[in-house]
This record gives sequence, structure tokens and C-alpha cells, in this order.
Amino acid sequence: MSDWSTRKQVFDWLDAQQNMYGDVLSRELLSEGLQLDGQRVPLIGPQGIFKPRICDLPISITSIPDGPYDDGYAESGQILYKYRGTDPRHHENVGLRTAMKNKVPLVYFFRVMPGRYLAEYPVFIVNDSPQNLTFNVQVDDKLYRNRAPDGEMVVEDASTEFRREYITAQVRQRVHQKSFRERVLRAYSKQCAICNLKHEQLLDAAHIIPDSEEMGVPSVNNGMALCKIHHAAFDRMFIGIRPDRTVIVRSGLLTETDGPMLKHGLQGMHLKRINVPSRRLDWPKESLLESRFEKFISQTSKS
Repeated sequence: MSDWSTRKQVFDWLDAQQNMYGDVLSRELLSEGLQLDGQRVPLIGPQGIFKPRICDLPISITSIPDGPYDDGYAESGQILYKYRGTDPRHHENVGLRTAMKNKVPLVYFFRVMPGRYLAEYPVFIVNDSPQNLTFNVQVDDKLYRNRAPDGEMVVEDASTEFRREYITAQVRQRVHQKSFRERVLRAYSKQCAICNLKHEQLLDAAHIIPDSEEMGVPSVNNGMALCKIHHAAFDRMFIGIRPDRTVIVRSGLLTETDGPMLKHGLQGMHLKRINVPSRRLDWPKESLLESRFEKFISQTSKS
């Protein structure tokens, strides 16, 4: 099997895993990997630059926040990925350099929390800076890899750089969002703070103060795990949460007559205290709840 064919099957396998489990995948799953031609192909290893036995060049690179390597973002928005060690001739650095020269696609894993990784692919090494011990990385469209002729995955044209810049910027935002979601859902034991729903696929990490505002920091105490119904209701001011963590349903809704969702899902939550994380440090910050509740009172008093 050719190296190109292996990479295509790896990407297809990752598509299937994300369809099943969501964008963030477990290390256990990635370490086990997939079976190709009777061989196990793991996708992640103990080192950040990883090459499985079946491949000629590395298949993946991994960034770990606060890890031993100072990965980050360039002013251009490209991902900065540090060399393995300080020797540009280290075989893993040589592998990435060769992947850059041959325009070989890889997988980029970002650890959003221990044991949980966001997978982005295909990514390309687009620049090598030995003086800074750094590679520059860009992400491309997952669907774009299927448009290439002659069995290859990559076709570059005049729009390639602009497309990758845009997609890489989106990935940076997605890393932020997924990291926040994973930390909040874990703090709340993967259940809705209002109704206790435990199906992770139906849960969101809701900001108390939106991240577009100055106080909207991506910390767990500015978030709550909410099911999609209660997240939408909270965002649209159908419900508010007092600083003492009590749910208040908008007065107009309390007098409406509708089906069981309104009766049990919203009206039935009125004056209920939300569930909070086991660590007090992760509880919703009272000052943030107060600021948000003031907006709720202001908006609902006008309706």
C-alpha cells in the first residue's frame, strides 16, 4: 500500500470516528488506531512527531498546552510547531522537513485536556525556520483532499494559500471552543446543570458572560453545562439564573399553555437550584451570574 493511500484511509477513519464520537477523540482510541493490511496503525505516540511503522514519513504532530514545547501561532495565523529538541538534523525534524518538500498531508492533534484531543486534517508544513527551531503549519479543507486527480490528495492553485489561512484561523477558534467545552462538561460530570440530562451529544458548554465581551473569559467558572434546550433558553432570556444559582423562568412563559416540553422542561424548572461541580473553584462565579441576571431582568421587564 502506498504512503498516499495510507494517509487517505487514515483521514477517512478519522472522519468516521468524529461522526461517531464528535470532534474531540480519546487518546486511547488514537493510540489503538486502525487496521490496514493486517497491521495496526496507531496515530499518536509518546512524542509529538509520530510516524507509524507503515508510513515513510510522520503521520501526525501533537500540541500540548503548557507542554515542553512552546507551540503557538504566528502573526499570519499559521500554527507554530517546535522542532523535536534543538538539532535540526534529528530524524523526526528531517521527516517533517521532507513532508514539507513533498507536500505530504498530516494530522494535527491538539490536546484540549488530558486524554482528549481535537483532530484537524489534512495539515501541511509550509515553512521551516531552523534559526527558531520551528515549523509553520496550515490546515486545509477536509473535503478538498478528495478533489485531486490521479489518486493524489492535494491540488494547489492560486487560491490555496488564502483558503488555508482562512481555515487555519477557524481551527484556532475551534481549539478555544472545544477546550472550553471539554473542561466545563468534565467539571459538571457531563450532565445538564438544570435538568440533569446526561447524554453528552446533547450538552453544550454555555458561557455566562459571552466570550465576545470583556468579562467573557474561557474559564470554567464562567460556564455551565446545559442541554441544548436550556442553553438556547438561557441565551435567549427565556430563563435566567440568579446569583444564588436559582433558575427563574420568564413570567410570560409561566402562564402559557403548551405541550409537555414547556410544562416540564421550562416551567417545571422555575425556582430550581442548579447543580454545581464538585470543586468549588469551578462553581459559577457569583459576580458573573449577577451581571447576567441583571440583563435578564432588564430585557424581560420590557416584554
